[in-house]
Amino acid sequence: MGDVPVARGLRALRDRAGDLVDEALVLRFADGKSFTGEDVVELHLHGSPAVVSAVLRILGDDPAMRPAEAGEFTRRALTNGRLDLAQVEGLADLIDAETESQRRQAVRVFSGALGEIADSWRKRLIRAAALLEATIDFVDEDVPVDVVPEVRDLLQAVRSEMAREAAGVRMAERLRDGFEVAIVGAPNVGKSTLMNRLARRDVAITSEIAGTTRDVIEVRLDLDGIPVTLLDTAGLRDTDDLVESLGVARARARAEQADMRVHMLLDAPVPSHDLAAGDIYVRAKADTGAGGGLAVSGLSGMGVEALIALISGELGRRVASVGLAMRERHRVALLRAVTSLDDAGAWLDAEDGMLDLIAEDLRTAIRAVDSLVGRVDVEQVLDEIFSSFCIGK
Repeated sequence: MGDVPVARGLRALRDRAGDLVDEALVLRFADGKSFTGEDVVELHLHGSPAVVSAVLRILGDDPAMRPAEAGEFTRRALTNGRLDLAQVEGLADLIDAETESQRRQAVRVFSGALGEIADSWRKRLIRAAALLEATIDFVDEDVPVDVVPEVRDLLQAVRSEMAREAAGVRMAERLRDGFEVAIVGAPNVGKSTLMNRLARRDVAITSEIAGTTRDVIEVRLDLDGIPVTLLDTAGLRDTDDLVESLGVARARARAEQADMRVHMLLDAPVPSHDLAAGDIYVRAKADTGAGGGLAVSGLSGMGVEALIALISGELGRRVASVGLAMRERHRVALLRAVTSLDDAGAWLDAEDGMLDLIAEDLRTAIRAVDSLVGRVDVEQVLDEIFSSFCIGK
């Protein structure tokens, strides 16, 4: 297909016999300027399956070429120092993002924000370690400056920031994977009708016969940019029907595991089941009676927008605690560093001040920070990360 004489341009692509295959936009990225950091040529084809297949077949006939593996370009970018490991994870989340909140969070990590804060932690811990090493080196001489106050301030500041990031990981995972919101209540209070109204389509069977819903029905929604899986559960009541009783038991268990519950009430002032912080209570079938508080009707749509605002507002408050660390791997590394800093602080406050042990704890904390961005322990997580990537990317 020939060399590319300029950095970009519209070019005729021909096969080895000289027949025209397509007219494509060809872009050439010089070494160090591409996504991977390598010399790269991109072909922007018209995109029909026949054109793409023909070009891939022609390229595949060249023994020097082969198809890219899943995530190979991103892996090369990591190897060439264009991305750190946290950025690779952020890119994976960006590819999978379904809602605006997920996209914004993924972009923050992909842009290198976690790597920047990890670098800040690393520099301060190295500063603390250097101060202690200097004290150890001159242990038999008079050291003019007491380094302990500065070391203590450095450790406390870094420890506090790490603990805050670690505490936000669980909620970050919920933001990435989606929250579960269960609609619960007695039979025939309108749960399935409300579910259909929220989903804007019929996903649950509705009937005047109590106990119609026997299993948990799920539907994925985007509520003001927050990913939510809505759960329609069996009506909660005592019953002699074996199948319905199994559905009720499953409904209770799933509702307890959900991140939030919307309790639909008719006459009872409070639900008969366990309450939890952040749950929402609404009066069902608002179009059939009067009463105080928020009332909703899945049939007419009355109060539904207010209910959506309550759900998204509560979940929005929860995700406000989300930082940059988004994965269990991050949380484990951060907690390992926090534990090491706690140990170092304890030795620092001891009467004898075991400087060698403090220095070792700092080295352990620094290694944990390095593992966040892939300076160490990178191979053990790469295969898992790249298995979710599409071919090539």
